[in-house]
Amino acid sequence: MDQDRDRDDISGKRRTRRSPRWALWCVVVGALLMAGSGAAVAGTRVLLGSATETVTQQNLLGETRTEVKHVSVKGAKTILLVGLDTRPNQDPSKLTRSDSIILLHVPADHKAAYLVSLPRDSYVRIPKFDNGKVPYAGGNNKINAAFAYGSRGLTGDKALTGGFTLLAKTVKNTTGITPDAGAIIDFQGFRKVVNVLGKVCMNVDTTTTSIHIGHDNDTGKISPPYRINPDGTVRSKIPGVTPNIYKKGDHCFTPTEALDFVRQRDLLKDRSYDYGRQRHQQQFLKAILTNIMDSGLDSPTKLPGLLSALGKTMTVDDGGIPLQDWVFALRGIRPDDLVTIKTNNGTFNSRPVPGVGSAEILSDTSLDLLKAVKNDSVDKFILDNPTWVTRS
Repeated sequence: MDQDRDRDDISGKRRTRRSPRWALWCVVVGALLMAGSGAAVAGTRVLLGSATETVTQQNLLGETRTEVKHVSVKGAKTILLVGLDTRPNQDPSKLTRSDSIILLHVPADHKAAYLVSLPRDSYVRIPKFDNGKVPYAGGNNKINAAFAYGSRGLTGDKALTGGFTLLAKTVKNTTGITPDAGAIIDFQGFRKVVNVLGKVCMNVDTTTTSIHIGHDNDTGKISPPYRINPDGTVRSKIPGVTPNIYKKGDHCFTPTEALDFVRQRDLLKDRSYDYGRQRHQQQFLKAILTNIMDSGLDSPTKLPGLLSALGKTMTVDDGGIPLQDWVFALRGIRPDDLVTIKTNNGTFNSRPVPGVGSAEILSDTSLDLLKAVKNDSVDKFILDNPTWVTRS
């Protein structure tokens, strides 16, 4: 990790990162930024209290929630972050599978944070679960099916709770990790965050072709460049439409481009597919935090809209610890202190499973990584496996 707080921006100019005056429960996708240096503690708490009121809070962890008296943010903590990529006209009767599953681990010294993504096609045992509407008997399946089975027959907040609870139970059974808190991240909501910022700048590590957005060669209007199968994969190219191409290198994305980029998995030049999308989502979340700190926190015109947009982007289970306490306890963590780690070292370890299709198998080293998260020894794992860290 680079501890130098001075960074070159996209234009090549030298700039110094300021200490923010507030922070929101935003660790990566908006979570756990930092509370403020330079403001009186009491005054900052008042501002944080106002800011965190915009965040939807809900009991997502259900029966997996740790019941401990006098719970606090001391010691190592692991937060389960679940990304959903819901579409504006999505059929509410269709099952919703989690698009990304991230374990955010904060070691006991609270000086860094680690992002570990679980491949959504990981083949796991999903435990039985009764959501009060459509019970699930349990079985082996891809891990992202857990959210779908937990939310079956439910709508609104109940669907989110049912889906997240069964996913949390599955993560616990698979990894031995009991999440201390959780959050559902709506990637559609990040369009609003980027709208407030105006843009989000990040490095594209491999040339990526969009299967969703292109331009009609005759009219110049936005048009889909590919026909898509029901499972989201590419069926065929649409003649006369040029797809958006995000070339390798530094980019500043518009809101539409940013959301489009983090959805892509099929036409990545390095052929990393789901692992590439997983990597890009991690990098995007880190870039959002960096851009917020660089251009949003000290802007009186942007800050109110930014708070509102961030709050509407996520649904949070604070694990019984007030959001303000989370922020103050983790206020020292900067975007540069967020380390993203590749499960299975970012390479495929798949096998065909009857009735399920091609599924990812977590390697022995991946299981060692998850054990390191559980035992708060991720720093040692990285020393032993340096290539597993994503370079952004």
